[in-house]
Amino acid sequence: MTAQIVILGGGTGGTLLANRLDRLLPRTEAHVTVVDRDDEHLYQPGLLFLPFGAAHAHKLVKSRSAQLRPGVSWFQATVDRVDLDNRRVHFDDGTDLHYDVLVIASGARLLPEETEGLTGPGWNERVFTFYTPQGSARLGHALRKFTGGRLLVNVVDMPIKCPVAPLEFCFLADAFFRNRGLRDSVDIVYATPLDSAFTKPVAAKTLGAL
Repeated sequence: MTAQIVILGGGTGGTLLANRLDRLLPRTEAHVTVVDRDDEHLYQPGLLFLPFGAAHAHKLVKSRSAQLRPGVSWFQATVDRVDLDNRRVHFDDGTDLHYDVLVIASGARLLPEETEGLTGPGWNERVFTFYTPQGSARLGHALRKFTGGRLLVNVVDMPIKCPVAPLEFCFLADAFFRNRGLRDSVDIVYATPLDSAFTKPVAAKTLGAL
């Protein structure tokens, strides 16, 4: 009997897992299905480069289904609930899908409103996030007009989508303002709730020195 593996989420994690399982497992033994509510895969690591003009938003979005190996099934639907007892995923259109193994790879979403005052006056004017296409584009516009002062890169709280991204942003900003001849006019500050610059000791020692 062929085992039905259902992966909820067609982002980077779900896609990598689906393709790897399809490569490793004989198709007579297992069949992989990826479920997501839309067919637009955003390559989120690329958002970091948008504010500096090193990437373009339209090139960061691809078809989710097109990233899957031919042996992986694609199912576009919005999940309503999961019936653990009967091993079925129910969708909001009334359909359902049986599974033998269920993988949750739905990712994380931003909740800036959880930090008091963050989305108040100045949001997307002086306060930005580069974790969304809209936020990253507006940040880029602000950086191009910025000629001096303090640039604060604030992790705010953990967990975040990519622990190294704020540090990468600092390094990219450093290069950006150097290339514009403005580095001496910009004070770049990295603020983090962690007791080091990064989450891993070896990386923290090296990146902290940088």
